[in-house]
Amino acid sequence: MRGEWLIPPRPVPGVVFYVHGGGFVSCSAATHRPIAAALARLTRRTVLSVDYRLAPEARLPAAHEDITAAYECVVASGTPSSEIALVGDSAGGNLVLSLALRVRGQAARAPACVAAFSPWTDLTGRSPSVRTNADRCAMFHPENMRDFAAAALGSEPADTPIVSPVYADLHDLPPVLLHVGSTELLLDDARRVHEQIRRVGGECSLRVYDDVPHGWQMLFPFVPEAVASLQETANFIDASLAHAGCRAVLPNER
Repeated sequence: MRGEWLIPPRPVPGVVFYVHGGGFVSCSAATHRPIAAALARLTRRTVLSVDYRLAPEARLPAAHEDITAAYECVVASGTPSSEIALVGDSAGGNLVLSLALRVRGQAARAPACVAAFSPWTDLTGRSPSVRTNADRCAMFHPENMRDFAAAALGSEPADTPIVSPVYADLHDLPPVLLHVGSTELLLDDARRVHEQIRRVGGECSLRVYDDVPHGWQMLFPFVPEAVASLQETANFIDASLAHAGCRAVLPNER
């Protein structure tokens, strides 16, 4: 497995396990360093930004298998899973939600929380916003999603829960935070996950940012909405890890 450790000065306890986006076919830990580095600064925690095999050379669920293996390696190295926050954007949001589902119900492997930015949770493209935001999304057209899905999918159907977590039973997940833009094709991919988690009694917060492009968190610290999204995520991680018993020690408490 390849990836990057981003370690802030005097890190506090806990690890942010970050998974980049790129439609399952592109990008890397290096391309998404703006988000990972911002999370390291804002949370004051070590961030592991993970790479995974990309399609079409390695079709799904290869990426899901790689992310699970990397996560289990972190846990096996001695970091309690209750001190790990999962964060991902776009395809990476799919991967961290799917990872949380894979380890659900296993106390020794369950993370403290999950944060997903504009997660691509339905590779079938059935979410209503794929049509209603077709001429509003600054990043993609509906046919782009079909092309990415065709390149990424292997033998698994597009609506199987292993590759499209919106079709999974979303009970018993750790606290989840979702951020998405109001004009994105993926708006309802996030909304549907939020509604399903809440319907089964889970803890999930959804924030819809007005008229921002897909992946706007990459524009930290230059765009206010990027700063707001990542700061809210850092606050969510702090609160979740504190609830799990991994409280940051402030300098005047040492």
